[in-house]
Amino acid sequence: MIEETLLGFDFGEKKIGVALGNTLTRQARPLEIIFSEVRQARFGRIANLIGQWQPQRLVVGLALACDGGEQLATARCRRFANQLDGRFGLPVMLVDERGSSLQAQDLLQSNAPDDAMAAMVILQRYLDALP
Repeated sequence: MIEETLLGFDFGEKKIGVALGNTLTRQARPLEIIFSEVRQARFGRIANLIGQWQPQRLVVGLALACDGGEQLATARCRRFANQLDGRFGLPVMLVDERGSSLQAQDLLQSNAPDDAMAAMVILQRYLDALP
């Protein structure tokens, strides 16, 4: 497999968790939380991160209902993934994010903002599923 750097995203209306990983080590780590509801500011920061880390692929958590069905948040995640693709021209993969915030809270063992850690969980799921 060719080594790729990946950025993972836990999309939310008010903040976006970001994680970094690569296919060589198959490890993800939390990177930062983008605190902004303004689309231009969000994508500006994402553009900076893409410039800094030069990822070959982006991974976005897909918010599914408990039963695996679609919900309003699912459409928002898909729209965000499509916007990433349209703006940056990088492959965007969607990963089921069910339970990622609970898993992130367990890892943090605190009530601190967990968005970057949830993005790490999502990205790690993608890396773990690679052949």
